[in-house]
Amino acid sequence: MSRNLLKNPSGEEELEFWELTENGGSQWKVEEMPGDCGFDFCSDGVTKYFATSFELCLKRQVIDLLAEGYTDEQLDAQPAVTVEDWYCGRTDCGCTYQMSVYLLDNDQEIIQDFKPEPVTLDPDCDDCSWKQVIHTFSEYGPGMRFISFEHGGQDSKFWDGWFGVRVTGSSVTLEV
Repeated sequence: MSRNLLKNPSGEEELEFWELTENGGSQWKVEEMPGDCGFDFCSDGVTKYFATSFELCLKRQVIDLLAEGYTDEQLDAQPAVTVEDWYCGRTDCGCTYQMSVYLLDNDQEIIQDFKPEPVTLDPDCDDCSWKQVIHTFSEYGPGMRFISFEHGGQDSKFWDGWFGVRVTGSSVTLEV
């Protein structure tokens, strides 16, 4: 089984290991499941999530694959890279969610990216329960040495506090 290369994917260590690239509104916060107006997570073991606020909140990790123990040869063989994220909204406030993942070369130039359209959750027409985003990179060419994973969002009513999208259970794995 492949190991998750993201550190602290579900907030068990608060915001440790995450670079807060946008920290607007009341800023990022870690909360316990299910939280106010929220839902329990769909698998055991995940007990916390990251909550966003009324202005954009984004956080990122850049994974150095050589430092993680992979060799140039393993990486140049173009192993499948699978990224996964989970997000949900609150039942009392709409929100937006976004993510971007970049496969990077030694100079941290983009080789390939996955950047789906932002998602808007509206509690009037969505159940706002936990939803999964998953993508597998393949046939991207040699040279990958880093992976950048960034996600976040905000609420859509600009309420003070943590009414924005919630994220947890993120992962980046390589099939070597």
